[in-house]
Parts: sequence; structure tokens; C-alpha cells
Amino acid sequence: MHEMSLVEDIRAIVEDQARTHAFSRVTVLRLEIGRFAGVEKSALSFAWDVVMQGSPAQDALLQMIDLPGQAMCLDCARTVAIDDRFDPCPLCGGIRLLPEGGNEMRIKDMEVV
Repeated sequence: MHEMSLVEDIRAIVEDQARTHAFSRVTVLRLEIGRFAGVEKSALSFAWDVVMQGSPAQDALLQMIDLPGQAMCLDCARTVAIDDRFDPCPLCGGIRLLPEGGNEMRIKDMEVV
């Protein structure tokens, strides 16, 4: 389960930011997750509860924001949202798509006190 190591990395970021910006507690952390990031949200949520114990983010609400998959259609030269890497272009039906987004996972923001 790589979600545990992902949350450990998030904890390190939270602790670093707490030291840098002198806050004591995170109340909400918003995490953007791309459709193709390969993250199991239920496993991430479980890992969050375990890993954040004793950290500034203990008991913080984790909000996961879904980001769509995106690709550039080489047939109509438009960037389109896709649900699957092998979907055709929803605008022109073309099959020559170059993936451009949906692999990312990043902290969008945190509410802190």
C-alpha cells in the first residue's frame, strides 16, 4: 500500500510548514488527486488517520479533490477531459490523444491555527 508512504510524505510537509510558518495545528487539508494518479482514496484516508497521530494534522479533516484526466487531441488540436487513458476524443472522436494531466497529487491548501 503506497498510500501510507504518500501520507508520510504529506506529514513531513505539514511538519516543515508548521515550523516555517509557526502554526500549531492543521484543521483542514485539501489534497488534489488526479484521475490517473493511482491513489486508492479509502486506503489514503485510513493511512491519514494512522500516520497523522501526534502531528500538527492530527484530527484534521482531509478533503480529497478529484482532478480529471486531460489529453491533447492531435486530430482536432484541443485539450479535452477524459475518463480513461484510451478513450477517444469526446469532441471529434479521434484516437490520437496525448495525455497532459491527471497524474498529479498535490496539497492545494491547509487551514491552520
